Amino acid sequence: MTGIEVKTPAQVAQMRQAGRLVAEVLDLVAGMARAGVTTEQLDRAAEGHIVAGGGRPSFKGYRGFPASICASLNEEVVHGIPGARVLCDGDLLKVDVGAQWQGYHADAAVTVPIGDVSAEAQRLLETTRAALYAGIAAVRAGVRVSQVSAAVQKVVEDNGFRVVTDYTGHGIGRALHEEPRVPNFVRAGWMSSDPVLERGTAIAIEPMVNVGTHRTAVLPNGWTVVTRDGSLSAHFEHTVAVEEQGAVLLTLP
Repeated sequence: MTGIEVKTPAQVAQMRQAGRLVAEVLDLVAGMARAGVTTEQLDRAAEGHIVAGGGRPSFKGYRGFPASICASLNEEVVHGIPGARVLCDGDLLKVDVGAQWQGYHADAAVTVPIGDVSAEAQRLLETTRAALYAGIAAVRAGVRVSQVSAAVQKVVEDNGFRVVTDYTGHGIGRALHEEPRVPNFVRAGWMSSDPVLERGTAIAIEPMVNVGTHRTAVLPNGWTVVTRDGSLSAHFEHTVAVEEQGAVLLTLP
């Protein structure tokens, strides 16, 4: 696969160590996330855990991003910058984190309900998580990226929601973002090529799903992506390695 790095078992093992840190951070942050806590507090805890574990935050400084996690609330889709904003009961918090360990990255995200959320928000959360695992279930050596994309898209659209098309999953390894691009949708002209996944390929699958329009906009801070109609959005992600019979999740505790 031209431009797509196939990892050795030793390299996958290094990514698994990075993935362990990522998973631990997501568990830590999800446990802290409650009404009254600021997103900056979550970011400080995440960075401290990564560094204490011998890793380095993948996001901090990446293309100028100022924090170690992305913390996106409600209509914010992704790339929210942690700060003084206080979590409130009913919020839908998306936390995305990456860690580097001995030169290799892993990346994952979860959506966390803060207190009691609406039935619609809960259904959105559950659908987006189910779409992620449908994509993961489609992974094995010999399948095309579009087969993974189609599996994600079907779950989302069967439940009446819409897939964000401006942002996609990606390959990952020595760089945070590598080839191949891994869209969460399939449509005419969706990408110039549809690569076959080989054993040792590492990808981050990350459906971003909206209640309303799939269209997005970027706030004046240059980072935070929001839904154009102000509707709720959810986001889940895992880094996986491709094996002959399926995917190995690298971002598990």
